Amino acid sequence: MFFIGQVAFAQATKNDSVPSKPSKEQKIEEVVVLGYSKTATKASSTAASTTISAETLENRPNTTFLNSLQGAAPGLSVNSSSGSPGSGKIDILIRGVGSLNASTDPLYVIDGLSSSSSQFRNLNPNDIETLSILKDAQATSIYGNRGANGVVVITTKFGKYNSGLKVSYDALTSFSQYPKPSYNLANAKELLKIQQVYGQGGKGVGMSDDAINNYTTDTDWTKELMQVGMTQQHNLGLTYGGENLSVFTSVGYLKNGGIIKGTDFERFTFRNNINGQSKNKRFTYSAQLAAAYSKRNQLDQEANDQLGGNIAQDVLLGAVLGDPTLPKYPYRNGAEMFAAIGQNSAVYRPYVLYDNMIGGVRNLYAETSMNANLRASYKITDNLTFTNRLGIDFKEEDRTFARSPLGYLSNSVAASQGAKYGGSEILSNFKDLTINNVSNITFNKSFGDHDLTVAAYLDYYKGHYLSKSQTQNGLDPLLWSFGSGKGYIPFSAASPSFYQPSIQAAKINAGTFAVFGTVDYDYAGRYGFSGTLRRDATYRFEDENKWDTFWSVSGRWNIDKEEFMGDSKFRMLKLRGSYGTQGNQNIAVATNNRNPSYLSPLAYVDNYTNTLPIGGYQNLYGYLFSKGNPGLRWEKQSMANIGLDFNYNGIIEGTFDVYQKITDRLINGVAISAALGSGFNITGNNGKLENKGIEASLRGNIIKKQDIRLSVWANGAYNKNTVKALPKEDFTNNNVQAVGGPAYQWYLYQYAGVNQANGELLFVGKDGQITETPTVDDRVATGKSIFPKVSGGFGVDLDVKGFFFNAMFSYQSGGWIFDNMEEWLQNPAYATLGINVSKDLLNAWTPDNTNTDIPSLTANNAGLGGDSDRNLHKSDFVRLKNVAIGYNLSKDMLRNLPVRSVKVFLQAENLHTWSKWKGFDPEPITQYSLSVYPNPRVYSVGVNVEF
Repeated sequence: MFFIGQVAFAQATKNDSVPSKPSKEQKIEEVVVLGYSKTATKASSTAASTTISAETLENRPNTTFLNSLQGAAPGLSVNSSSGSPGSGKIDILIRGVGSLNASTDPLYVIDGLSSSSSQFRNLNPNDIETLSILKDAQATSIYGNRGANGVVVITTKFGKYNSGLKVSYDALTSFSQYPKPSYNLANAKELLKIQQVYGQGGKGVGMSDDAINNYTTDTDWTKELMQVGMTQQHNLGLTYGGENLSVFTSVGYLKNGGIIKGTDFERFTFRNNINGQSKNKRFTYSAQLAAAYSKRNQLDQEANDQLGGNIAQDVLLGAVLGDPTLPKYPYRNGAEMFAAIGQNSAVYRPYVLYDNMIGGVRNLYAETSMNANLRASYKITDNLTFTNRLGIDFKEEDRTFARSPLGYLSNSVAASQGAKYGGSEILSNFKDLTINNVSNITFNKSFGDHDLTVAAYLDYYKGHYLSKSQTQNGLDPLLWSFGSGKGYIPFSAASPSFYQPSIQAAKINAGTFAVFGTVDYDYAGRYGFSGTLRRDATYRFEDENKWDTFWSVSGRWNIDKEEFMGDSKFRMLKLRGSYGTQGNQNIAVATNNRNPSYLSPLAYVDNYTNTLPIGGYQNLYGYLFSKGNPGLRWEKQSMANIGLDFNYNGIIEGTFDVYQKITDRLINGVAISAALGSGFNITGNNGKLENKGIEASLRGNIIKKQDIRLSVWANGAYNKNTVKALPKEDFTNNNVQAVGGPAYQWYLYQYAGVNQANGELLFVGKDGQITETPTVDDRVATGKSIFPKVSGGFGVDLDVKGFFFNAMFSYQSGGWIFDNMEEWLQNPAYATLGINVSKDLLNAWTPDNTNTDIPSLTANNAGLGGDSDRNLHKSDFVRLKNVAIGYNLSKDMLRNLPVRSVKVFLQAENLHTWSKWKGFDPEPITQYSLSVYPNPRVYSVGVNVEF
């Protein structure tokens, strides 16, 4: 197998039907990797899928391959919610959001076996051969209870038979920069002037204009808190292929420095893949072993949502809102800082942030992972084959979090509680072991123009989760060492509530089982039919709801094979259609990339506990409990798809798909009596959600000469999401689920500008009248959702006599995010608190400045702006995602060297973004712009050498 552009191709075998004297292009066909390691040529596949080759992933400065997929496939939405090194906060949606409250992550399949992961920081992208994005029911129903949100099939690299020994080395050095926001921030003098005019507090109150103009301190806290990150990446690969054995082995190292001080990521990876076969080719086997270790220092707010609006502890807020009138951090550590300023942290918020980053708060994660797959296949007869795959996936993560006893926060908390020693340390660990075994027997028979394949499968999945955590309050600054267990203050009767340690533990066993069958029929390469019937069981539900059935049917018509197309230049013109169902048993959304299989394991039974806040009177059992729902069931999804695949003379090729996806039995809260439990809701099934859309991809191979190749490509997808039914609509929040509208729709007042007579904010009332005092009834469903409706990518690939140039753009449109950062910057009251604001406030309404769009600094209804669409903005963007230029040294240059090939290149990631969004990054899908670690701009230089 080899690769051309972004698509995987396989050379035709002697059994393929190939015309005499075929051209080079006619000898190759695209290979589609489907479920459970099934493969098909593009011409024979009835599924809607997209194949992405290794070239899209290799030599990119991304920790995970997921970041490299943005814009690469139609219908695949990739949005990174954090640019922190090693972060797993990446939203992957295939054909829209398929649930309101359950998991929306696709299923990932690695070398034929399902993975429990939703992040892949420990998988080296350079080890991946191809990715297949499975989108319609025909492609995903084979995965039954786990296929509702689409499937990403990952195939890692293998050696090739009879290929000899090859050694490759890749090196990449990168430098990362933070993107700058465009909020029109006030500098020190402008902030002092705003404080002077507002007159309610701050250093500027009472200062003369001369004093303000002569003020010399002007600190840019973005520069103080951020940095240029440096990344080193090295990969060593070895492939060998004999007559009956092939091997691929790789070792990788990555060191990634963050653009925010104190954040980084380091990874070591090892992989060994073996393929083998008997001399008579009847017995084949493969074994894959992958091991990795990584560690990362990340901000606390990466996984702690409670810090999202805390300017003194959230670096992403403090970098923008930090007081520029303060000089740079002048202390050695937080203890010295506390001795100087005491509890007066409100005036020195940027100092608290800076102290946290230089050691006041530390947050280290270490992750060890091992993945082993073993496949054995025996051809019992010429038509009957038995195959078994066994996979074991193990992950262990250790977290060490500490507030240093020398940090400001520790000293402040200790002083407020009258404790001698401050500081705290959390040591936590979780282990996740999953076992997946798939057995199948396949019958294949060809007779004349007919080909029939029938297969039966057993799929068993078992998961074991164990976690434990301990917290120690009180650390001796003379003895404490991060993560060592030293310096812990023993329990003291004088401070019994402060130095008391706490422990937690959890243990969960999960499992699913499935039996299913598939059938594939082909007639003369002209017509095809496929079907799947699957019966699934899960541990999550009551016995009567434990089992469910999922199925799909599909067909194709290869129009180019018809006699009336004999003189046509179409190499492929295929019409296909499918319909089927899938399920979603992951009834809760995992946080911090935990395995969703372990969430809400007892939602169907009543839970009695003495643990607060559910525990009853005096923490005894039985007074209050969590009410279960024995009627809880899977979410069930049905999907219809019609598609067209074409290739005109090798010059223009593409796909076009139209689909409708309906999710029924949505996981939602079901109202119950207040006497039966807290929250008045239990987890149940109600409601319906629809996604329908159009997808298209197109590639034009404009020049195809020996020394010059030029191709351009583009893909795009439109998805319309609609809530079709809910038992009850809740309009108490600004972002709601409303029947007839999109999921996560904004429900706000309509902002109408500034009253030129008095500087108050104006709004549109429900009857269209303009008012300064809107009521709840004046809010409107805007029809605007946080999810973009349009996404895709486009690019160009050029090769000229060894030189190459590749550019890849990604784009999205139709999403809306509330910019709370902008709202805060427009609030003059923040200026009185030592928080920076926008210089636009200098143009605020006054009796002498009435022609302005900035309300009066003393507007009485300013608080209503946060419930209006004044700060609701589009998250549209077009991004130059990746651009590379380089040179492949010719064989003539290398003929006297023991080297097969050398490639040197320069590249940039996220080089430029065209967007009206004012913040760091428009990419994350979020309701509010809180704690968004921006995706950095990265410049790289690299070399690939093959021996």
